[in-house]
Amino acid sequence: MGRILVPSEETFPKTADAVVIGGGIVGVVTAFWLSRAGLDTVLVEMRDGLSTLTTAASAECFRAQFTEPAMVALAKPSIEVFENFADVVGIPDYDISIHQQGYLFVTDDPAMVDEIRTAVEAHHSLGVEDSEFLTGDEARSRFPFLSPRVVAATFRQCDGWLSAHEVTYGFAKGSSARFLLRTRVTNILLDGEGVCGVETTQGTISTRTVVNAAGPFAAVVGKMAGVEVPIEPVRRQKVIIGPNERIPHEAPMTIDLVNDAYWRPEVRGGLFGWVDPDEPVSEPAENLPTDYFFPGIVLEKLARLSPLWEEITDGLKDADVHISAGQYCYTPDDQPLIGPVPEVPGFHLNCGYWAGVMLSPEAGKWVAHMIAGKMDPKENPLRVSRYEEGVVVEGTSFLRGRH
Repeated sequence: MGRILVPSEETFPKTADAVVIGGGIVGVVTAFWLSRAGLDTVLVEMRDGLSTLTTAASAECFRAQFTEPAMVALAKPSIEVFENFADVVGIPDYDISIHQQGYLFVTDDPAMVDEIRTAVEAHHSLGVEDSEFLTGDEARSRFPFLSPRVVAATFRQCDGWLSAHEVTYGFAKGSSARFLLRTRVTNILLDGEGVCGVETTQGTISTRTVVNAAGPFAAVVGKMAGVEVPIEPVRRQKVIIGPNERIPHEAPMTIDLVNDAYWRPEVRGGLFGWVDPDEPVSEPAENLPTDYFFPGIVLEKLARLSPLWEEITDGLKDADVHISAGQYCYTPDDQPLIGPVPEVPGFHLNCGYWAGVMLSPEAGKWVAHMIAGKMDPKENPLRVSRYEEGVVVEGTSFLRGRH
């Protein structure tokens, strides 16, 4: 079983086969698969706990409705892991609160109908054959909360959401790795062969393998190794409201494709947010400000195609509304950076996510397989060198926040 601790002088490891930097879900999953591959694995996390920065601020959702081949290649097996989580981590009856109530993308713009139909055809061609195109009438028949304005939708029943906190700690407990809290990386040590160690506030770990899974801080960590990591952190806010009987708790994750506002049920209440395409790139930060008016702005956007939110808004009090913020990380093609950095032997990336929770299980496995020699880095479509090689497939999936 994995060991989570604040290291003392006696418990701080002086050596490791692999060091993972970053204790969000992406880093923890990577450590899980590295330890399963037989490597003595240490994860270092600067904060007081795992899964407390971007993972905690996520909407905790997952979907297979992508139009990019690499994203589907990560998403489909990741969902299979979620569906069989207790068996994967080897902890009987471990519960991650999985809800496969679907992802529903809707529009009232007739000009988008062909785009939605094309997206579903792309899903099918990539093996996501249970994604459905729905007319407006078909969508309202199945989801009566939708506005008469809706003209088309795409839906997949097996998409949904879960507890990202429980997933993170399940992977940690199911591993044989050590997870060092309150341990901030200060430098990556290099010699003539590449990576040779990691300096931290608690001491130095000698290692020949480092995985940069530092989320919005990945570019900062990259510079320690002399590597430019092309990511742009962007603030994203979400809102949770307390118990509310007006919210249909069997509803799917519902997204208005015209304005990128979304909502879903959440523990007798609801969760909603908006992927603002005009939110500027920001510096990586642990503490992000939230906008007081954000919930009101989003509620107005939601009510366009889900009119029930007009009634919900009328009864809301400030005490019912809880807003938080995290950071999406965008790359030039809106897809993650995975695998070794050829210029610095032993330095690997697993970062650049706007969809880290949903892709993390398979992405972590890819990294571990490449390090263990079970996967050829050239077979990895999300390799860091893809931009130089000109093999980039531009992202077209819905709800990326970049247009």
